Amino acid sequence: MREPISRDTRLALDLALTIRHDGNGGVTDDLTDPAGLTEWVRAHPGLLPGTATDRADDHREASTTGTAPQSADGAGGGSTAQAAQLAAVRGLRAAVRALFARAVRPGEPSPADAARLMPPEEALRHLNEAAARSPTVPVLDWPEGATPLVHHKPARTADDLTAALAQAVIAFLAGPDRDRLRACHAPRCVRYFLKEHPRQEWCKPSCGNRARVARHHQRHKATAQVY
Repeated sequence: MREPISRDTRLALDLALTIRHDGNGGVTDDLTDPAGLTEWVRAHPGLLPGTATDRADDHREASTTGTAPQSADGAGGGSTAQAAQLAAVRGLRAAVRALFARAVRPGEPSPADAARLMPPEEALRHLNEAAARSPTVPVLDWPEGATPLVHHKPARTADDLTAALAQAVIAFLAGPDRDRLRACHAPRCVRYFLKEHPRQEWCKPSCGNRARVARHHQRHKATAQVY
């Protein structure tokens, strides 16, 4: 039986898995351009800034304040903002994959980037700095006949997306799901996954089948070399 996965765990894993096996023996990257990032964000409705639920909230707020909401593609939807946001998310992903590699020790990291991982100290600094890009602002609440109260709310910025992702990753890495994180080492697979049961070695059954076939061929090859 699968254990429930939290929102933060799902976002952290999904960000790392934008680097994946392409089905043809190679590796593909879902975040090579702003359009890819936009598509990925829209695949997470209600979980990230700029998705359907968030845009609806933005429009309701804009109708009372007269401000224009940001698009899912970046601040104001401009190409420069889109490129900057893509670079920020890709930089965060590099840090996340480096920290995933640290989390699965003493196991090997994903082969997709094992030879070019960001140093752990740099990855930690990058993650924490990204999480801090979403500042808060004081908001005064003063109902009639009551004492004025101040509470804090997130300030809308162009870095909402990167900060939200970074904060989700921090929650995942500091939580209990981290202990179940593994890298799949079936032939051609580059995925990270959460281990669902003690005997699980691969991210999905098809990877297990490929691994068993590869082991079978390797044993026959070794036997043939002996004779």
